[in-house]
Parts: sequence; C-alpha cells; structure tokens
Amino acid sequence: MALPLHATTGEKIWYYVYRAICGLIFFFLIAPIVVVIPLSFNAVPFFTFTPEMLAFDPAGYSLKWYQEFFGSLNWQGAVKNSFILAVFSTLIATVLGTIAALGLSRAEMPAKTLIMGILISPMVVPIIIAAAGMFFFYSDIGLASTHFGVILAHAALGTPFVVITVTATLVGFDHSLTRAAAMLGATPTRTFFKIIVPLILPGVISGALFAFVTSFDEVVVVRFVGSYQQRTIPWAMFSGLREQISPTILAVATLLVLLSILMLTTVELLRRRNDRIRGITN
Repeated sequence: MALPLHATTGEKIWYYVYRAICGLIFFFLIAPIVVVIPLSFNAVPFFTFTPEMLAFDPAGYSLKWYQEFFGSLNWQGAVKNSFILAVFSTLIATVLGTIAALGLSRAEMPAKTLIMGILISPMVVPIIIAAAGMFFFYSDIGLASTHFGVILAHAALGTPFVVITVTATLVGFDHSLTRAAAMLGATPTRTFFKIIVPLILPGVISGALFAFVTSFDEVVVVRFVGSYQQRTIPWAMFSGLREQISPTILAVATLLVLLSILMLTTVELLRRRNDRIRGITN
C-alpha cells in the first residue's frame, strides 16, 4: 500500500521503519537458503566458500555434485520413493480432506468444532509423538515397513492441510447454486462435478500441493514407520549428514528449494484465480 499524500511525519517514519523491519526479517529467513545455493556449485568437497569462489573464478565452480546426484542409484532410489509416497498419499489426503471440508461446511453438521479439532490434530501433535504412535499401531496390524503404511501415515499428515484450504474456499460458497441445480433436475453427482468442483478446485489443488510437500519433506514418520526400502530424499539427506558429509546434499537442497518455489508460485496463482472467481480484487 502506497504512502498517502496527507500522511504526517510520524506516519512517514513508521512507514519506512516498518518496511525496514520486514526487510530484515525477510533477510534473516532467506539468508541460509541463499548461502546453500552457491555452495552446491563448489568445485571441492567443502562446505565453505573457497578463495576461487569468492573471486568468481570459474575454476572454483562445478556441476559435479549435481552429476553425482543424478548418477547415483542410491539417490535416485530415494527420489523414486519420495515421489511414489508423496503422489499416493496426496491423492488419499485430497479425497478425504475435500469430503470432510464439504461436510463441515454444512450448517446442520453436528459437533463441527470437535470434528475439525480431530481432523487438524496431526498438525498440532508433535511429529515425534505421532510417529511413535503410528509405529506401534502399524506394527500391530502388519503395516510397518511397507509402502502402504507410509502412504497412509503421510496421508494422515497431509489431510489437515486439504481440510483447511478447502474449508476456506467454501466460506464464500453460494449454496443456492446447488439448490438451483437440484430444482433443474441435476443429480447430486452431476451437481458436484459440474458446479461444486469448479468453484472449489483452486482450494483443492492448493491443499493437494501442501499435502504433497508435507509428504515429500517428511523424515521423522518415515524413519519410524518405514524401512530402508522406503528410503526418501530427506531420509537420505539426514543419513548423509551423519555418515558421509558430501556437497551432494547441498545440490539436493538446492533442487528442493526450487521445487518449493515452484509449489508456492502455483499456490499463489491459484489463490489469485480463486479471488477473481469470487469477485475479490486486491
């Protein structure tokens, strides 16, 4: 928001101080990421800036850590597992979260507060407690150390994000549209796919992206519930830091940062599209 022409001296001072504070906070949050990215191009196996890098000498930079990542069967197996677990857990979380949000949006739904609290509890409970509980539960029913068990665990972690985003999308939903469709002879299924889904689709996709990132970035639950066969990228990075420190981890971290930026950009574009559909202008 631009500074108004009639602003007082105090308001002008606060205007610039506020933006300076926001800039410092942003720098504090983004600085570690900015440092990691150039280090991933280091020509030597060190986690520090070499004199050649500081002098911007091309000899100090290399892509060999990226080549090691894409050429390693160990890393590529982790990438494959991460995408398999993330995709299937996202599908389950999206379906369950959307259905739950649609039910909670109805005025006649009983105990909505209690149900919402239960649904978002995986976001509130410390991840180590949730992981331990899932381990004991899955061990009793034979799902521990299986892909399906990890998928269900990640789906439980991702469902709250879908519930929250879809519920926020449904806040301004006009239920008279569904009643009009019923009066015109549309079946509930046709009404859902032709009217409800197009209107809530931005929220559904945003929730699915958050669920995907949650699964893709999760390491605690998969180490409790899974085994080496379910080894994911975060697991491989964590193990690499403990067993064999290599700048390949920095290359992987850079790729994950780029993936996160792509996801956040998509979410922002969907949010703006949803605002346009609902007639909200910024």
